[in-house]
Amino acid sequence: MKVAVIAPPYPLEEAPAPPLGVTYVAAAFEAAGAEVRVLDYIVSRYSAEKLRRELEAFQPDLVGSTSVTMNFPAAAEIVEAAKAIRPSAVTAMGGPHVTFDAENTLRTYPGIDLLVLGEGERTVAELLPLTHDRGAWSQIKGIAFLQDGRFVRTGERELIQDLETIPRPARHLLPVSRYQALGFPVSVITSRGCPYQCIFCQGRRMVGHRVRYRNPMSVVDEIEEVLAYGFTRINVADDLFLSNKARARVICQEILRRDLRFGWSAFVRVNIMDADVLRLMREAGCDSVSFGIETGSPEMLKRIRKRITLDQGRRAAEICREVGLTPHASFMVGLPGESPETLRQTQAYADSLEIIYGYHFLAPLPGTTVREEIDQYDLEILTNDWSLYDANRPVVRTSQVSAEQIQAFVDEFEEKTNAHWEDMKERHRQGKATPDEGLRVEGQVRLEFTYRLLSEDIIEEHCRFPLNDHPLDAAGEKALLTAKIGEVTGADEKLVAQVIGNFITKGYLEASANGDFLTWNWSETRKIPLPASSANA
Repeated sequence: MKVAVIAPPYPLEEAPAPPLGVTYVAAAFEAAGAEVRVLDYIVSRYSAEKLRRELEAFQPDLVGSTSVTMNFPAAAEIVEAAKAIRPSAVTAMGGPHVTFDAENTLRTYPGIDLLVLGEGERTVAELLPLTHDRGAWSQIKGIAFLQDGRFVRTGERELIQDLETIPRPARHLLPVSRYQALGFPVSVITSRGCPYQCIFCQGRRMVGHRVRYRNPMSVVDEIEEVLAYGFTRINVADDLFLSNKARARVICQEILRRDLRFGWSAFVRVNIMDADVLRLMREAGCDSVSFGIETGSPEMLKRIRKRITLDQGRRAAEICREVGLTPHASFMVGLPGESPETLRQTQAYADSLEIIYGYHFLAPLPGTTVREEIDQYDLEILTNDWSLYDANRPVVRTSQVSAEQIQAFVDEFEEKTNAHWEDMKERHRQGKATPDEGLRVEGQVRLEFTYRLLSEDIIEEHCRFPLNDHPLDAAGEKALLTAKIGEVTGADEKLVAQVIGNFITKGYLEASANGDFLTWNWSETRKIPLPASSANA
C-alpha cells in the first residue's frame, strides 16, 4: 500500500519549519506497513503539473494532507487536484480545521473522500488495510465521509493515553537540506493536552483537557535524533512545558548529561513560571521563551478565560531578565468586547513590560468557544474565507471598534517597528550599523533570497549544465552555479556567492555529472554521527 502525504504551501511570514503534523501522520502510516512519500510544497514550488508528475511516478493508493485553517483552502484544492489526477486513489484530510468543520468540508470539496478527526495516529493505522473497502469505513472510529449524500461521522476516537506508543515523526521523509537552508527551528512536543479553557483556542478540543506527558528520556532521544540530521535549533512547541516542573528539570538535566549542544526556545504560561527551572533551561541551551498575555485589560482576561493576571505577566518578564532568557510576549486584538479603551490599556501594558512583543488578530477558528458561542459575546465575524484566518488581519469587529479601527491600531504599532527596521537597514548600507544590527539585516536578506530559491525551484529548473567534454573542478562547478543563479534571480553577486558557497560547504547542495551534463540538486536526507559524548548511556 502506497501513501502520499502532502505538506501544503505555507508562507514565509509564518516561519515555515519542518511540519510536525505531516511527519507524525507519515510515521503512523509507515508503522502500519505503508510505503510513504511526503510531497513537500512548503519548501518547493507547487504546480498542478508538478503534482501530476509526482503522483504518476509514485502511484499512491491513498493521498492525504493535514492543514491548519489558514492554509486549508490551498491544501483542499491540492487534494482535489490529486483526486482528478488519480481517481483510483482514496483522498483524505486531517488536522484541526477539518475536525471541526467536517460536513462543510466534505460538501464543499467533493474530491475529498474522507476526513480523519482529532488525533490521527491510531485512526490511520486502522484505515490503511480498509482504504479501498468503503463499506467498512463505518467501523473505524474517528473519521467522517459522505455516503450516498448523507454525512457520516463514526464514533469518537479515544485519545492516545500512552504517548510512547506513537511513532516518532518521520523527518527522514522530508527534504531536510531545504529546511536546513531556510534555517527555522525544528519543533518537538513533549506533551499533549491542556487544562485551560481560553475561548479563542482550538488546540484543547483536539488534544483533550488532561495533559499526557512523554517520557523525558524519549524526548531527549528525539532531540538527539533531530541534531543527527544536522539541525542546530529546536523549539519546544507545547504550551505546558513548565506545568510539570520536576519533569522539565529531568529533561534539562538529561540534555546536560548527554552534553547536547544546541539552541532552543519554548512556549510557557506566565502563571507557571519558575526562576529555578528557567535557570536550568538556560544552562541546557534555552535562550528564549514566548508567552501569550493577549490583553492589558483585566476584565478582558477574565472574559477570554485566560486564567492569568497582569501581575503574573510582569513577573514573568522580570524572571526572564533575571535568568538571562529573552522573553517574547504576544497580544491579541479584536477580542470580544474590544474597545478603544481596552486597546489603549493593552498598548500601555505591553510597553511597560519593556520586552519584545507583537500583535495578532483574533481569528475565531472552527472548534473554538468564541466561534461556537458567538451569540454570547460582543463580537461579529465578518468573513468565512479561511485563507484570511492567518491572525494577520481583522476578520471580526465589536460594537465599539470596527475592523478598520483594529487594523489601524496594529498599523500604528507596525509603522514604528518598520521605521526602526528601515533605519537599521540604512545604517547598514552606510556602514554605520552595530555588529548585531548587521547580522540581523544580512540574515533577513539571506532568508528572503533562500526562500525564493526554494519556493521557485530555481536549483531544479535552471541548474543543469552541458559539460561540453570538459570536466570541471569544484571551483568551476561552483562558478557555473552562482553565475546562473545570479542571472535568474538578479540578486547581488556577493549575496549569491556567500549563500551558495555556504550551502555547498555545509552539504545542502551537491553536484553530480551524468553523461554530458552537470546537475546541481539539494542533497538527499541523511543523518550525521554525533560525538561520542552525546551518546545515550
